[in-house]
Amino acid sequence: MAINLKKGQTINLRKEEHDLSRVTIGLGWDIQPEPKRGFFSLFKSPPSDFDLDAVAVLLDQNGKILERGNERLQGGDVIFFNNLKHRSGYLWHTGDNLTGQGEGDDEQIIVNLERMYPQFHRILFLVSIYQGMSKSQHFGLLENAYIRAVDAQSKEILRFQLDQAPEYQDMCTMCFGEVYRQDSGWKFRALGEAYPDDSFLPIIKRYF
Repeated sequence: MAINLKKGQTINLRKEEHDLSRVTIGLGWDIQPEPKRGFFSLFKSPPSDFDLDAVAVLLDQNGKILERGNERLQGGDVIFFNNLKHRSGYLWHTGDNLTGQGEGDDEQIIVNLERMYPQFHRILFLVSIYQGMSKSQHFGLLENAYIRAVDAQSKEILRFQLDQAPEYQDMCTMCFGEVYRQDSGWKFRALGEAYPDDSFLPIIKRYF
């Protein structure tokens, strides 16, 4: 049975209990429905063309990005829609969902925690709303946003669902959670840290 986490909570990812050779980090969200026609049409309704981008950032034991890649971040330790597969071969992005529509995870990042290179100690998972600032789109307009981890046997290990908190109004990037090494294993921490930037670039620069 999956563990439901609250913000700030952690959980051990035990290889004795779960097959960590292919862990799917699933991210999902729903756009709040637009108001009905009539009187409510006088008010601005949230646009439906949200484009959210999932990002994974691999960090060393000092919390730094080891390899930035080229000027477009290709070939480095930031995995996103323009750099879908990590050079290790043990982490990859399944592709950008431009609409977020449909059932299940909207975007997925897959990682082999059993074979991940030892120099990587943390992996952050972020989601940014593309052009969110110019389109007045933010996490306050989303509902049912979550991150979950599923093992190689399709067993859900954990789930962290964001509350619709006032603090997420006008926030365009969310760091949902992270996996990190501890002793000889891995743990997951639910973060829910929000930023106003509608690009992940300003956030990851602090790890350069």
